[in-house]
Amino acid sequence: MPFKLNILIALCFGLLAAGCVFWKQGENDKQYVDSELTSSEAEFIVAGGCFWCVEADFDKVDGVLATISGYTGGDVDNPTYKQVSNTDTGHYEAVRIVYDPSVVSYEELLDYYWRHVDPTDAGGQFCDRGDSYRTAVFVADEEERKLAEASKTEIEQSGVLPGDVVTPILDAKTFWPAENYHQNYYQTHPIRYTYYRNACGRDGRIKEVWGK
Repeated sequence: MPFKLNILIALCFGLLAAGCVFWKQGENDKQYVDSELTSSEAEFIVAGGCFWCVEADFDKVDGVLATISGYTGGDVDNPTYKQVSNTDTGHYEAVRIVYDPSVVSYEELLDYYWRHVDPTDAGGQFCDRGDSYRTAVFVADEEERKLAEASKTEIEQSGVLPGDVVTPILDAKTFWPAENYHQNYYQTHPIRYTYYRNACGRDGRIKEVWGK
């Protein structure tokens, strides 16, 4: 059998196997979609442009138990991706991050969040433009608001960014999970996701904004 054909077959089987593993990981997240948090869990809800990318970034953090793509901040019940992307629902593409506070703190998640978005962009994120792609931090109570505002102020005063921080700190509203095909998209469609992320220029812009 030609050498190139051997490589191609091996690659196909490798991707198939990876897809099976990725799907099993994704299924683990779905238990959090409609369930209540336990006493040892907490949640962190943010908008950072494409929710596929936010999921992928936060799944790398030790202490993060699950990431769920969805919509929040608007007034439309059970919104669809088509509605949020094309009409004025007031919703953001957002991610609900379930984490273990004994492993990673709320403040550490905030710090990680800022450095994986462009908080100086008021019109969207990277190649995704429009209100639904803007950044935002959604807080559940006054303690979270205090921590989020302090974190934002610290970054503003550091002078490290090329512009003002325009990311709002908003009161949390109902979080609506997105359609199933959006969940863990970077795992279930790794080739398409990687192409999209590279073409959108997300990582390049983050390096440009934040430097080292």
